[in-house]
Amino acid sequence: MAKKNTAMMEQYQKIKDQYPDAFLFYRIGDFYELFNEDAVKGAQLLELTLTARNHKAENPIPMCGVPHKAAQGYIDTLVDQGYKVAICEQVEDPKLAQGMVKREVIQLVTPGTQTDNNSETAKDNNYLASVVYSATLDQYGFSYIELSTGELKVTLLDSADAVLNEVINLSSKEIVVDDSISTNLIDNFKKLGILISPQNSVDEENGSEIITNIDNELLRLSLNVLLSYVAETQKRSLSHIQPARQYQPNSYLKIDHNSQYNLELLKNIRTGKKSGTLLWVVDDTKTAMGGRKLKQWVERPLIKQKEIEARQSLVETLLDNYYERNELREALIKVYDLERLAGRISFGGGNARDLIQLKSSLDQIPKIKHVLNQLDTPEFQQIYERLDDVHDVYQLIDEAIVEDAPISVKDGGIIKHGYNDQLDKYRDAMQNGKKWLADLEAKERQLTGISNLKIGYNRVFGYFIEVTKGNIAKLDDSRYNRVQTLTNAERFSTPELKAKESLILEAQEKSRSLEYEIFAKIREQIKQQIPRVQKLASGISSIDVLQSFATISEREQFVKPKFNHDKLLKLINARHPVVEQVMGSQKYVPNDVLMDAKTKILLITGPNMSGKSTYMRQLALIVILAQMGCFVPAESAVMPIFDQIFTRIGAADDLISGKSTFMVEMKEANQAIQNATENSLILFDELGRGTSTYDGVALAQAIIEYIHDKVHAKTMFSTHYHELTGLSDELKQLKNVHVGASEKDGHLVFLHKVLDGAADKSYGINVAQLAGLPTDLLARAQSVLDHFENNDEETGKNANLAITPESVSVETEAAEEQQLELFKVETQPAEKSNLSKKETKIMNEIEKTDLMSLNPMEVMNLVYQWKQKLNEK
Repeated sequence: MAKKNTAMMEQYQKIKDQYPDAFLFYRIGDFYELFNEDAVKGAQLLELTLTARNHKAENPIPMCGVPHKAAQGYIDTLVDQGYKVAICEQVEDPKLAQGMVKREVIQLVTPGTQTDNNSETAKDNNYLASVVYSATLDQYGFSYIELSTGELKVTLLDSADAVLNEVINLSSKEIVVDDSISTNLIDNFKKLGILISPQNSVDEENGSEIITNIDNELLRLSLNVLLSYVAETQKRSLSHIQPARQYQPNSYLKIDHNSQYNLELLKNIRTGKKSGTLLWVVDDTKTAMGGRKLKQWVERPLIKQKEIEARQSLVETLLDNYYERNELREALIKVYDLERLAGRISFGGGNARDLIQLKSSLDQIPKIKHVLNQLDTPEFQQIYERLDDVHDVYQLIDEAIVEDAPISVKDGGIIKHGYNDQLDKYRDAMQNGKKWLADLEAKERQLTGISNLKIGYNRVFGYFIEVTKGNIAKLDDSRYNRVQTLTNAERFSTPELKAKESLILEAQEKSRSLEYEIFAKIREQIKQQIPRVQKLASGISSIDVLQSFATISEREQFVKPKFNHDKLLKLINARHPVVEQVMGSQKYVPNDVLMDAKTKILLITGPNMSGKSTYMRQLALIVILAQMGCFVPAESAVMPIFDQIFTRIGAADDLISGKSTFMVEMKEANQAIQNATENSLILFDELGRGTSTYDGVALAQAIIEYIHDKVHAKTMFSTHYHELTGLSDELKQLKNVHVGASEKDGHLVFLHKVLDGAADKSYGINVAQLAGLPTDLLARAQSVLDHFENNDEETGKNANLAITPESVSVETEAAEEQQLELFKVETQPAEKSNLSKKETKIMNEIEKTDLMSLNPMEVMNLVYQWKQKLNEK
């Protein structure tokens, strides 16, 4: 017969059944315990010791635990790995409980609801998203929330691809869905590592007051699903959530997630870090909330000229007023994260130190307003009006909370003397009690003649008189009652001490209780003013981003771009902001970009590694900077305003979806061709290289012609297919440019300068030489290339033509280069060849390898492998 579970395990299992997809942290005393499967998996993930409950039972229950004071670190570890954690606490006083103490889950922590941030993630947002679908409208309602700041936004999207793009751009770790979402879209979310949280029950009362301004039923449903999930998981006040704001993705410069990735706006492709990105270059913000707003501006540049120029004017004002800008920066350094302070206070988890940080921040607002007044420009008037210094909150905290307040809010030491009369009386009683105890200790020492007699306290026995065992004989047994025996001492109480103890302990208990009650009331008063604090935070964060733009623009010699409606793009001595930062301005070679209304396409040729991709990327980054409202790295800049940016840069595959590099190329090219307008910017780098040369040339040419004749977008198209340069004779809005290079003493020298006209050759073998390939191997490659060039008409008719060492002389003079399809080479027997079998085999590999499609590191790895093979015995 199976043994019945204990009352505690029955309670545990009942709660666990409500949260089957979460780790249940079940509070027992000073520990959170995990049982059964949670314990087995949790011990592995958290590196804990796995033990068991009821060791002697036939089936002992696996268990592990963590101290409640250190639990946050363990919770964060699990949530960062994509798991949910249900925190279960006692919800009644054990002294009043009948039977098992009642326990409930007080919060469900999930990847999208995590609000505890450290210094490394202070400038990052953690967005929880929600999506619902209407088959009738064939539209998606999409909303997202940032719980730590209260930001809440919603929009309508027309396709599943648009939903995926928003989710990826927001870097959402978790998405809430109802049963209207297809399994196909859910599978795509899962492939991206996003946690799916179903929410089919909706309480329309949740957050009803913050979505009253949203009329669309599909948008309201998305918000209701999201807010219902938040209410169910957080189980605490969410009064800091701001009224929902509807946004339109097409109201901003559209940059899909592929383009964001390729341009390294927020994340370095190689390291996954911020360093080496556009955000890294322009971030000189002094507050965490400023850093988050800057990131939002990078992700969503503007497309309305009036709004862009309004930001430019603010940046220009700060740029022209050096001393005032420095005063602003010094004040901003002392401003804490007002948005997240507001969130913590509203959650009911704010402590006294949070209030002191809020007070310190509010203390800087009059200084910031004074500086803006000194600027005396109308541009800052709108921001100035948002700077409510919330003086009543500052005054309340200043009067009530001590400066060096402890973290705990229940152990006293928070409220200033003089703020509450009753609290002061308790404190006086405690202080007098301490003096009385000191006097009693001196009196007892004198009466007994025991110089080391002392009065102490612990929670079990209360106050006691401690005497070493060697002095016990000196005590009067009639006055002293033994309460505890130690190894080297005895502890006693007296009627006089016991009577005073109750008064002192009562004062201490009442003092702590009253102090917490006072603090809670103060926190509640401040909570009512949170909307004012959030409005202030919005103004301060904007000022912070603007001063960052001004500081960077001055330091890096950026200029204010001018906008036009004539489709004129004219950048003089433009630079790539990130590459220049890494290399240093002395080493970076600037370039012009000239495209008038009659020039839609720049066809760029030149050697690999010469800077074609950098030239293309720098244009995109300059466009983004300009439409963010920042100045740009150039001597002068005249630009149209773009509505979208599309990129196809770099070689990458999508193994998860089973897509090859070439398929990824074609999908990204299709994305641009199908969605670009005449006001868009398209950047295609080496399109068509993932297939045979003839296929690649044919596709590349057709794409160029399609963009030229039907899309009319400003386009940069870099290629090694020199056959395409002849298109300039047929396509009137296409212009050839090339990145210069020269050969000096047999070595390739990159000039990194963009010049008019097509490149005369690709210098592929020269790049291979830079990579360190063997000299005789390079000579053989040159001889084969010469043969191809001299016999292009004949070889072009027969893809299986064999090229033998005898048929090609190393000394053959190079004809004008044309890249044709790579031919299959059938080598002669070793005794008839100048090369060994090993060398011949490697030569065949080289001939089949498209070096132009590889980056320098990949070329070096191949060279290393070939060298290893050559050295093998």
